[in-house]
Amino acid sequence: MKKNKIFVACDSTNISKIKKIIRETSNSKIKFGYKFGLEFLNSKNGRSFISKLKNKIIFADLKLHDIPNTCISTIKAIKDLKVNYLTIHISSGLGALKAAKKVSGKIKLIGVTILTSLDNKALKEIGFNKDVKKIVLQQARLASKAKLDAIVCSAQEVKLVKKVFKKEIITPGIRFSSKLNDQKRTLTPKQAYRNGADYLVIGRDITKGNIKKNIKKLINHLNQ
Repeated sequence: MKKNKIFVACDSTNISKIKKIIRETSNSKIKFGYKFGLEFLNSKNGRSFISKLKNKIIFADLKLHDIPNTCISTIKAIKDLKVNYLTIHISSGLGALKAAKKVSGKIKLIGVTILTSLDNKALKEIGFNKDVKKIVLQQARLASKAKLDAIVCSAQEVKLVKKVFKKEIITPGIRFSSKLNDQKRTLTPKQAYRNGADYLVIGRDITKGNIKKNIKKLINHLNQ
């Protein structure tokens, strides 16, 4: 089996729990990185904890969505954390994307398309008239134009995105159990890799319960 690449979604503010996740996913047959969102970065000890992590691939899932100057100042403010990846909503517009990319330096800037918790019905409710796939394709073209380093999209749209975006594709909404929870556009890890995903983002299916057993289950799933 090739060294599959996965970001573990560290969706907790409990430092002890995060340490356990990192410890029990080390020395695996899978190349793991660690995704931290606003919840953790805004917690009491979150920023300090991330700043002390060594030799780990860190994904700061901040999902920047603001005017160009604010995006610039935010990126400058987190550079001391030395994260590897940082997310920005493509819907921030080409100006913000280009401005963010210009100051990102060694941080790989990831463009976020349509959240996997949204489907066509939800998009219509917030004012979008096109379906998910058309919007994602349009956003992928914009990310390419802004020279972003990677894109986040549903595994269901990877094949479509690859037609216009030639860099890394990261896919959340991955489930190898039957529970979808708050996700709507999901696929299994094996399906996502087959579609051409470079990195997967997996949270509860790894971190809930026995982590080592969950990883073994994941490896078995990928080897089937």
